[in-house]
Amino acid sequence: MSLFFSLLGLILALLTLGILLYLITARRYQSSNSVANSYDQWTEDGILEFYWGEHIHLGHYGLPPRQKDFLTAKSDFVHEMVNWGGLDKLPHGATLLDVGCGIGGSSRILARDYGFAVTGVTISPQQVKRAQELTSSELNVQFLVDDAMALSFPDASFDVVWSIEAGPHMPDKAIFAKELMRVLKPGGVLVVADWNQRDDRQKPLNFWEKPVMRQLLDQWSHPAFSSIEGFSELLLATGLVDGEVVTDDWTQQTLPSWLDSIWQGIVRPEGLVRFGLSGLIKSLREVPTLLLMRFAFGTGLCRFGMFRTTRASQSQFSMQTASLESIKA
Repeated sequence: MSLFFSLLGLILALLTLGILLYLITARRYQSSNSVANSYDQWTEDGILEFYWGEHIHLGHYGLPPRQKDFLTAKSDFVHEMVNWGGLDKLPHGATLLDVGCGIGGSSRILARDYGFAVTGVTISPQQVKRAQELTSSELNVQFLVDDAMALSFPDASFDVVWSIEAGPHMPDKAIFAKELMRVLKPGGVLVVADWNQRDDRQKPLNFWEKPVMRQLLDQWSHPAFSSIEGFSELLLATGLVDGEVVTDDWTQQTLPSWLDSIWQGIVRPEGLVRFGLSGLIKSLREVPTLLLMRFAFGTGLCRFGMFRTTRASQSQFSMQTASLESIKA
């Protein structure tokens, strides 16, 4: 009996130590540098690419969701987003900016399968380096280090602006929305996919949701999540939107990704050989956050938001500006 209690005490002590280390080593957002450094580290060690492939985003499993290969679901997501955004109807050679391109998985599909002239930008130099290594010179794709909060491109530069799961890293969502619309040509299409929090203006976070949300922010360098409703309002507030912002909720279509990402570590044990003990520790460290993400998206605390809109023409923009000025007067 004493042996049982000794083992139980040891397990509890290790569990407590693990929780403390998890909390102490959180990658809290401090500045754009903390985001860049986090992605640099994840890219340099290669573990994330090994398990998540060339797409550092969730997969699409259909509605209702069906069993699907994890990596296939990720590439399927890109095609589903293209179709949802109506981008498959655009002519070959149209220019597209991929904001938060990661190591270029989406950019390569957009160039290869749909004929876009793609510019992918990320704040991580290591991601740019890896994206360039993975991309054939035959594809019309270039990758640059750039900050989505202050894009280096002139106004009205691209026919399409595309972004997947970059928004949570942006400290000011209004500036992010303005930058996305600013570099879009009049008549051009914006398509965004993002992790979002439930609109707490309608239903405030309760006592258990607040600490869960805090960890989702702190562990992966997120300053804040916007809500679907809130980000739509910010896009409209730029004064550059033609008509409305179309939104959708793809939570159910993407939900299996969280547990599937953990399952990859079990069914692909060769990663333990490739990355050794340090890789195992790094991988295990992410499991609680993945489980928290699954919990948050499964309970409605978080939602997977889709956004689509077009930029107004210059005449429409002038009319909107004049209308706003008359209201102020």
